[in-house]
Amino acid sequence: MTAVAGTRHEADGVPLVVDGRVDAGHALLTARGELVRGSAAVLARELDALPPDTRRVELDLSRVAFMDTAGLQFLDVLEAYRSRTAVPVTTRDWRDQPRRVLELAGRDPADPLRPAPGPRVPRPQAGPVASPVALERAERLRELSEEVEQLRRAMTSRPVIDQARGVLMAAHSCTPDQAWSILRETSQLSNTKLRTVAEAVAAGASGTPPPVDVRAALRTAVARHTH
Repeated sequence: MTAVAGTRHEADGVPLVVDGRVDAGHALLTARGELVRGSAAVLARELDALPPDTRRVELDLSRVAFMDTAGLQFLDVLEAYRSRTAVPVTTRDWRDQPRRVLELAGRDPADPLRPAPGPRVPRPQAGPVASPVALERAERLRELSEEVEQLRRAMTSRPVIDQARGVLMAAHSCTPDQAWSILRETSQLSNTKLRTVAEAVAAGASGTPPPVDVRAALRTAVARHTH
């Protein structure tokens, strides 16, 4: 059995680790983190490090928590390796949001390296009229981009929201659920984005008071959920 050293590039802005082992020519790799821009290069380096007698590559994606449209290049690297080496390559355990991205991109999560089937469409006789298939694909890509952006914003906002919940729990002896309700209601009452409210609450712990409208809404929400 040969261990394969993990490749980490968080310092380069790529929150991904790929590591694994090779046993009797079977390489089992595990990806952990996010499939975003730059992750394809991380995988390429790991594949290049495999022994020349590798006869099969299997990639476990169960620990991948997020994937955006740039992450689809990850599959291109796998396909290129398979074509270059004639080594069978499979992936497994796509879950949650990454699985949804594959589905929206027209890939089968059970075998995303297999070309997506599509009906044959007659060539238009005249004029730049888009085919129904092209229109459907454009709509699916639009939905994919919107969903990825929403999830990206949620992941970016989560640390400050968790910090604000901690401040409220310490200041008002409330539960995590109560703290979440306070933040959400403050956002609604003050017509302020939830992330902005959370930032104001977190800053308040350092002595910087929230804006007047947020402060008033916060008092109302605290009174409603802690008494």
